Amino acid sequence: MALVSLRPLKSSDAEAFMTWGGDSEVTWSLFWDNYTDVEVARNFLRDVAEKHPWFMAICLDGVPVGAITLDKGKFRASVRAELGYVISKAHWGKGVTTTAVKLALKKGFEDLDVQRIEALVDPENVSSIKVLEKSGFQKEGILKKYVVHRGRIRDRYIFAVTL
Repeated sequence: MALVSLRPLKSSDAEAFMTWGGDSEVTWSLFWDNYTDVEVARNFLRDVAEKHPWFMAICLDGVPVGAITLDKGKFRASVRAELGYVISKAHWGKGVTTTAVKLALKKGFEDLDVQRIEALVDPENVSSIKVLEKSGFQKEGILKKYVVHRGRIRDRYIFAVTL
């Protein structure tokens, strides 16, 4: 397998970003619609990703093929961070996302000084559940009727890794 690495996602990655961010089959479980305009994507990367404290490109041999984020909680929730990730369809089922999640866990615990990294996942997103399990996450439960997603009230599983 090619070398998997993480680095900050930049506005200059907009064309690569479109391979996952522009694919509705990839973004179906995410809370944003797929991008259809590379300039809109470039603006998002400049205005959001570049300013985010932990928004990384998942790279294969240095080329971005996905993204991974950690959002540290505030105040009483400052002991935890929430993980999110997405990868282009061409790399599904090849272990790239699992490797990236393991890298994010190692680096995230160090960078963010948290005791817990958690992930919320749609029960229908079987592939993402497998990634979390292979990465050492434990399923802690189901959050019933937890979120409105694309106009429907949806459950979420909660997974976590603790130090």
